Amino acid sequence: MNRLPSLIVLFSVLIVSVFAEAAEDLNVLPPLKGDAAESGLVYHALQQQAHAAFAKRKATYEAIKTTEDCVAYQKQMKEFFRTQVGGFPERTPLNPRVIGHLKGDGFRVENVIYESWPGHHVTANLYLPNTKPPYPGVLVPCGHSHDGKAADGYQRACMLLAKNGMAALCYDPIGQGERYQVLSKEPNEFFRGGSRYRPPHPRVQYYCTAEHTLMTVSSIPLGSNSARYRIWDGMRSIDYLVSRPDIDPKRIGCTGNSGGGTLTSYIMALDERVQCAAPVCYSTMFRYLVDFNGPQDGEQVIFGQLAYGMDIADYTLMRAPKPTLICAGTHDSTFKIDGTWELFREAKRFYTRMGYAERVGIIEADAPHGFTIQLREGAARWMNRWLMHKENPIFEGDLPVFTDQELQCSQSGQILLDAGERSLFEINDSLNHQLATERTELWSSGDLKTLRDRVREVSGIAQLAELPRPEFKEVGTIQRPGYQITKLILNPAHGVPLPALLFQPENPSGELVLYLQGEGKQIDAGEGAAIAERVKLGDIVLAVDVRCIGETSRKNNRKIGWSHGLLGPNYHEWALAYLLGDSMVKLRSEDILVAARFLSEYQSKAKPEKVELIAIGETAIPALHAAALEPDQFSKISLSRMIPSWGEVVKTPETQNQLINTVHGALKVYDLPELIKLAGDSKVKVSQPASVTADLAVKAD
Repeated sequence: MNRLPSLIVLFSVLIVSVFAEAAEDLNVLPPLKGDAAESGLVYHALQQQAHAAFAKRKATYEAIKTTEDCVAYQKQMKEFFRTQVGGFPERTPLNPRVIGHLKGDGFRVENVIYESWPGHHVTANLYLPNTKPPYPGVLVPCGHSHDGKAADGYQRACMLLAKNGMAALCYDPIGQGERYQVLSKEPNEFFRGGSRYRPPHPRVQYYCTAEHTLMTVSSIPLGSNSARYRIWDGMRSIDYLVSRPDIDPKRIGCTGNSGGGTLTSYIMALDERVQCAAPVCYSTMFRYLVDFNGPQDGEQVIFGQLAYGMDIADYTLMRAPKPTLICAGTHDSTFKIDGTWELFREAKRFYTRMGYAERVGIIEADAPHGFTIQLREGAARWMNRWLMHKENPIFEGDLPVFTDQELQCSQSGQILLDAGERSLFEINDSLNHQLATERTELWSSGDLKTLRDRVREVSGIAQLAELPRPEFKEVGTIQRPGYQITKLILNPAHGVPLPALLFQPENPSGELVLYLQGEGKQIDAGEGAAIAERVKLGDIVLAVDVRCIGETSRKNNRKIGWSHGLLGPNYHEWALAYLLGDSMVKLRSEDILVAARFLSEYQSKAKPEKVELIAIGETAIPALHAAALEPDQFSKISLSRMIPSWGEVVKTPETQNQLINTVHGALKVYDLPELIKLAGDSKVKVSQPASVTADLAVKAD
């Protein structure tokens, strides 16, 4: 039997099918141009909000004229800052121990360990002069070095201080040196941070900035941030310094580079004991981060600070008129030097208003980002001037450094592996258990209106009545057997166009369905796929890409390689929204509400109908919020691939793409199961629950 004609026919059908499918373009938005093409639609819109916030803050700053104005401004900023990082706990015993001793040329070192929280230890090296005490004490928070306090530049900075009569305490921040919080169960065959970084221990997995942000993921639902723990470590380290009889508690300084410059800025702003400070390679205006490299890692992103008007300059303004030296590099590619000089001018004017213009200074080294020798010497001279009351020149010379092993404080090389050590994630989990008791009591009242108001207050999601109806336009159609697809662009008031596909059967007889696929509206939009099956039943289906989904997502964001793929492609969008006091959950929930109302009213001359809501993956949590806050808008809610609880996020060290699922401080009032109660237990169906580590696929940079 000759099968050739049949094969030819079959091949022809396949070719026609392939070309027909290729010709069916389900994209809606036109190609991006200009700034939006570079930064993405959502980030570009958030940038505009940030610039408005910068302008508002500038006007506030210019209105400060007198010393009294300055003091009132400082008080306001400090209270806001403390609140936004989650406040600080009661001080508990440090239980300090000296683990070992080292000798240097003109100084000595004590390896010390103490508890910033019960069972949570800080590993540190205390560099001491070979002169008669008491000494001034200088805290040296580390920048983002893998080996933390053992990094060459931080050792040399401490040696220089000690050789010039000042004690220097350099400690490992969480996520660095001996204090990594996310360790593998077995030694790694390769270091996931990339070959150019040397891991301090074979079980370390991630670069420290990724760890810091994973800690922030854990902390956000509690209304906190990894900055809280890092600041607290610094404050407790000062507690240790002033507890020693050989340290003068009235002469405390602080200097650190990069991430240590961030911590210096935070600590000097909030701890009154810091008399003299020199933040290195951090001080710039936030506008230069927002417009160039984007917001940095977790502890450098404080909830709502831009909306409130707190810029990086304010860390210096908060401590005026105490002596502060701004240290910077001309060629710093992250913290732009133009922004540094803008910050310095603000600080100089502020100090002048208070009558102490000479107490703020600046050093600019013709060098890249880093604690370079010029900046180490400059910081030491500043400390020498204000803590020792001397003006002699200080030069570093040749300072041989110790090995990591010589400076080691823990038994194993990682304190988390030592017996009885509590990780930050365990501390957070304990805090959530305390909040869970309070939530149970709160929700036992059964007053759904009051509870809904509390959820709205924490989430910040606007009432649907307050959200303007979007303009929209049809930009194309696709005809399929039995139904038509209309391409729509919804233009809500926030300025990000939302692409949508409206599926309309020839004889509609079923439900109105809002379909939200977390991987993009096109995923389930093909012939024979899930949406088509609903349309065959007579349903009208609207598939929408809400913000940072599908066509509005920046899928190839190469600027966050340090995240190891853990934080998702829209980290910078999340971070900028967070700085502006919003969550991605809030932004997406409002998009969902606007889209649901649009569908309920579309081509309807009668009373708007209720909408069935289907949300998959990333869209599930914002959809649940929308349904919980506006239950009358929806007839049924189907959620799939949603995590069951924020409690899982809090206690899990390695979460995957969970920043977009967080709401700041939510666990003080509600968790996800409570939202199901508000939406209506009988209306909500949850299937295929997701793990907070779902699809954890980490790649080397």
